[in-house]
Amino acid sequence: MDLEERLAVFIDYENLALGAREHLGGMQFDFGPIADALAVRGRVVARRAYADWSYFDEDRRMLTRHQVELIEMTQRMGASRKNAADIKMVVDAIEMAFERDYISTFVMCTGDSDFSPLVHKLRELNKRVIGVGVEKSTSRLLPAACDEFLFYDRLEGVEVPDEDQGAPAPKRGSRSRRPAAAPDRAAAAAALAPATTQKAPTTSRRAKAAEAVAEAVAEAAAPDVVVPDVVEPDVVEPEAKPATRRRRKADPAPAPVEVAPEAEVEIDVREPEEEAPEPSDVPMEVRVAQTLADLQSSTSGAVTASALKRTLLRKDPTFSESDYGFRTFGEFLRFLADRGFVELATGPSTGDPEVSLPEQGDTDAAFVLLRDVVRESNGSAALSGLKNAVRKKRPDFSEKALGFRGFLQFAKAAEAAGAVSLAWDDDADDYLVTA
Repeated sequence: MDLEERLAVFIDYENLALGAREHLGGMQFDFGPIADALAVRGRVVARRAYADWSYFDEDRRMLTRHQVELIEMTQRMGASRKNAADIKMVVDAIEMAFERDYISTFVMCTGDSDFSPLVHKLRELNKRVIGVGVEKSTSRLLPAACDEFLFYDRLEGVEVPDEDQGAPAPKRGSRSRRPAAAPDRAAAAAALAPATTQKAPTTSRRAKAAEAVAEAVAEAAAPDVVVPDVVEPDVVEPEAKPATRRRRKADPAPAPVEVAPEAEVEIDVREPEEEAPEPSDVPMEVRVAQTLADLQSSTSGAVTASALKRTLLRKDPTFSESDYGFRTFGEFLRFLADRGFVELATGPSTGDPEVSLPEQGDTDAAFVLLRDVVRESNGSAALSGLKNAVRKKRPDFSEKALGFRGFLQFAKAAEAAGAVSLAWDDDADDYLVTA
C-alpha cells in the first residue's frame, strides 16, 4: 500500500463540458470513464471541479455521485471574471503540492494550454502530472508538457457518436449549437443543458395555448350555424348568445397554465434516470476483464490477484466476492479461469497468483465473434445492445483495444470484411446488424 500512487484530480469543468458538447456530437460529459482510468493508476485522494455551477445544474448530480468536490466560481458579478476558475484551480494545486507531500500525482483535467506553466512547476516539484482532455479541443502544447495524457474520447466507456452517417444524426444531439462568442465562456456554458431542458415545456405550452384559443374561436363562431334552428329569429338573441358563450369559454382560459405542473413533473422524473447507471449493473466478469486489461496496459510488470482486487475496490468500494457465492477472491478467480475468462500463474507469494487475460486475437477473430453472436440472436440484432451480448461471450472484448474509436466503427469494419451486414432501421431508430 505504501508504494501506491496518491492522486489529486483538478477539473476545469467548463473546458471539458464544452469540448464534449462541441466536438463529440453534442454528448454530455461523464466523469465515470475518467474515474475508472485513474483507479488503475493509483489511489485518488482529492477530486475538485471548478465552474459556475448555475450553468451545469444537471451535471452536478453526476459529479456528486463520483464524490467530486464542487468549487463554485460565480461569473455573474457585474464584472468580467473570465479566468476566475482557472486562477483558483492553479492556486489550489500549488498549495496542495507544498502542503501534502504524500500526493505524488496531479491529474489536470483540461485542454487549455494556459495550464502549461502549472504543469511545468508541478514537475519541478517532483510531482507526476497526468492530463485529461477532449482530443479536438486540447491544445497541442499541453500533452507534451505532461508525463501522461489521456484523451477523453479514447477512454473505455466513452461512446463517441459517429459523424459519418446521416441517418442516425437526429438522435445524436444537436451539433449545430456552437458557442458563437468563443471568448465568453460563461455565455457558451449557458447554451448547455439548461437550454435543452427548458425549450420543450415552453413549446408545449404555446401549442396547447394555441389549441385552446382555436377551440374558443371555433365554438364562439358556432352560434352562427345554430341560430337558424331557433324558431324566433330575434336579432338580440344571436348577439346575446355569443356574448354569453364567450363568457363561459373565457373561464377555462387559464387551461394553458395547468400545463406548468406537468412540465415540472417531467423534469422531476428525469432524476431517477440519471441515478440509474451504477457499476453493479455491469456483469462482474466484464468488470474484472476490463480492469485487468487496464492494469496490463498501464503497468510493465505482471498483475497479481491482490493488485487486481485493490483496483476493483477503487472502482466499486462495495465489491465483495462473497456476493457471488465465493469464500475468497482466489476462488472467484479460479472460477473465471475455468470458464476461460482469465489465466492464472504462480505469483511472487503463496496465495497471490499472477492474473492475465487470454490472447484476444486479431480483428478477424473479433469479426467472427461478432458474427457468431448475431447468428445466435436469430440472425439479426439491434446495434445498441449488441456490445453487451458480445461481452457475455468474451468479457475482455474492447473495440478500442483493436484500434477502433467506437463499436459502430467496429461494426462497419466487420461489414467491410463481409462478416455481417449493417443497415439503418427507421422503425427501430437504430442500426440493424444481420449475419
